[in-house]
Amino acid sequence: MVNQLVVRMLVLSLRALALITNSAIIRPVNFDYLGFLMSKLHSISQPDSILGTDMNQLFTPEIRGLQGFLSIVNNGINLKDGYAMSPALAQQGLYAAEVKYLKSNPDIAQLFEERYFAPNPDIDELAKLPQDSLGFAYASYLRSNNYVQDFYPPIEVVDDASYYYMRIQQTHDIWHTVNGWLDGIGGIKLAAFQVAQTRSSLLTVVITAGMLNAIKTNQDITAIVGFLQEGYEVGIQAKPFLAQKWEEGWEKPLSQWRAELNIKDS
Repeated sequence: MVNQLVVRMLVLSLRALALITNSAIIRPVNFDYLGFLMSKLHSISQPDSILGTDMNQLFTPEIRGLQGFLSIVNNGINLKDGYAMSPALAQQGLYAAEVKYLKSNPDIAQLFEERYFAPNPDIDELAKLPQDSLGFAYASYLRSNNYVQDFYPPIEVVDDASYYYMRIQQTHDIWHTVNGWLDGIGGIKLAAFQVAQTRSSLLTVVITAGMLNAIKTNQDITAIVGFLQEGYEVGIQAKPFLAQKWEEGWEKPLSQWRAELNIKDS
């Protein structure tokens, strides 16, 4: 009975997640598959191990995504759980929808066509640039936080969607630097900024799960909503960050980058 209830709760939660994201996160439920899954669950001697590694082969990307979603709800935002949700969103066509929206902008479409890519810069060399330059500010941001440029898992570029996410990963800390959002609160603002600029389905779901975690842990959600609103509004008014070839303008003053991209000083 406990195992059947867990499976039913998984299905209901997946449907709830579909409503939250306003997209079809799951395929129509295959009850034959669920029957098979329940028969396997009855053989488990320890019900708490239902989501353990021994069961991984039985779970669809959607269920793995739900695991990641609920883990953020319970434990807060982390990179591993965010990536766990990614395959389900891609499988439901959301990444393709993001790319279609992005390529409606001619400047971004050109970047996709070129598959523009630049190798990681030498941080020591960037630190030698004028102190008002983008390169100096970027190097200072990475050094002050002990960040490395290859922090994210590598992405093999095989199509538009993989190129898009590779480029987002590669330039993530540049986006932080240009916006001037250099602390933990800046991470909240940048998530909303990216949703505004790219319609990121992954960050939409991560933000939702993060808000539920804030409710569960009795945090001040009014402040969080304010940070999200600020980031979203800046993202709406700014020119597209994804269209920029930042690596060709390390020497350009950061203030000039901000002015050209319509980033207002707060």
